[in-house]
Amino acid sequence: MTPEFKPFPKMARLSRECLITEKIDGTNASVYIEPKPVIGSDISKVTAITADFLIYAGSRTRWITPDDDNFGFAAWVRANSDELVKLGAGHHFGEWWGSGIQRGYGFKNGERFFSLFNALRWVEHDKPTYVIENQNPKAEPKFTENAPACCKVVPILDRCLFDDTYDDIPVVDAALRDLKRYGSVAAPNYMNPEGVVVYHVAGNVGFKKTIDNDEQPKGKQ
Repeated sequence: MTPEFKPFPKMARLSRECLITEKIDGTNASVYIEPKPVIGSDISKVTAITADFLIYAGSRTRWITPDDDNFGFAAWVRANSDELVKLGAGHHFGEWWGSGIQRGYGFKNGERFFSLFNALRWVEHDKPTYVIENQNPKAEPKFTENAPACCKVVPILDRCLFDDTYDDIPVVDAALRDLKRYGSVAAPNYMNPEGVVVYHVAGNVGFKKTIDNDEQPKGKQ
């Protein structure tokens, strides 16, 4: 029997665009939106039901509900379901952060926020949209979209080539330096931010780097 042929996968070029965003220290969360199914489907893990959609809330490892929650995220999803459906069908990942979650970022009175990770697609609801850059001049222009008013978007710190430098300082190190010097962009005046996420666009892969203890596994920090 002839074995299945597997071609070597294509490799992205390293010297391509990357997006550097602030890494927020909260808890990973997600929203999944799907059109209403046929009658009889199992909806035991559904967090909210709108006129046309089912909405699921997720932590990093499981579906959650207001009765089996993770720092109140599912309850927040249910309360904001009519606004969240504007995200459209599919998975939407982000960070649930603020009062009582990890660093807290100076919030102490129950203020919590959901910041979407996909900053290439989303801008906050009150910010202007813009054309998404494309290397192909023949491609139809695509625009960023405004996130629902209940959501935030992780702050973009830089858009650059992966191996760019500023005064001989690698772009990632420069972003970390500025965070340490000027504080969080997500939570202005909070002077102990965590670090950055570097998304390599051509490779479709992300990397994280923290200001402190980056050389240690997370469990030992």
